[in-house]
Amino acid sequence: MAKRRICYLFGLLGSFVFYMAYQQWFSWILLNFVLLLPWLSLVVSLGAIFHMKMEPSAAQRIPLGSLQQIHLKGHCKHPIPPHRARFRVTQTMTGESCILKPGDRLPTDHCTALQVRLYRARVCDYLGLFCFSPRKTLEHTFLVMPEPVKMEIMPDLSRYLAQRLIPKAGGGYAENHEIRQYRPGDNLNQIHWKLSAKAGELMLREPMEPERGLMLLTMDLCGTASELDVKLGQLRWLSGWLLERGIPFEVRVLTGKGIECWTVRDEWSRNDCIVSLLCSPCASDGSIRDRVCKAAWQYHIGGASVES
Repeated sequence: MAKRRICYLFGLLGSFVFYMAYQQWFSWILLNFVLLLPWLSLVVSLGAIFHMKMEPSAAQRIPLGSLQQIHLKGHCKHPIPPHRARFRVTQTMTGESCILKPGDRLPTDHCTALQVRLYRARVCDYLGLFCFSPRKTLEHTFLVMPEPVKMEIMPDLSRYLAQRLIPKAGGGYAENHEIRQYRPGDNLNQIHWKLSAKAGELMLREPMEPERGLMLLTMDLCGTASELDVKLGQLRWLSGWLLERGIPFEVRVLTGKGIECWTVRDEWSRNDCIVSLLCSPCASDGSIRDRVCKAAWQYHIGGASVES
């Protein structure tokens, strides 16, 4: 902006010298045009300045350690006027922040959620001689996703046994079945016709599924940035390993907000759990292992693959 003002002053000085040297009508018109040009630019730019909206731009989910630049993006229904801003980037888990310029690399060395706000945002008229604060600025959160870290000691699932069999919700295929009498409202497709012919009454082959106790994964959201990378990486790998075996589970994590819980049954709920943890502050003290958790099976992710 300073360069544009200096260029305008040189242009104004040149038109003044031209007028003083020639004293003709053309030089007079040129001098007045140069004098009125900034105000004409301001009037023409008012609509764009009023409707200008600015926001940071980058990939929503960033792989750990990848090169990702941050850019400034402007939106306006008029031709976009000159604009500029810097970014205040805050890491959610640790609270560390830094100031970046457009084109700088985002801090992706450790997994976290990066809250990006505009800092010293300015929008100018089309000539770049007047600047104003934009009426609308947006902030965004970008996620640096953890890489899966395989557990050195595999979880022992032998204790995760079925306590009893219960009717399978919605019916369908099941390895276990129970024979019982037909009741009004039952699915006719489940009737065992051969057995019904022998018994003289309608008999139903009801699919059953095992009812297991609560499977619990626990973790403390604390430690250095490298330790958090390992913990979240192990959580991502272990949760995917359990989902591949069709095992639902619950995740309980001690964060700066207290104990947070998620029930994970599919890939969507697993991603929601990891994203929520990236956006949570670290716990200052204590451990979730000091709390009594009623579960049939519990595994604590401590970064060293120690099962409890």
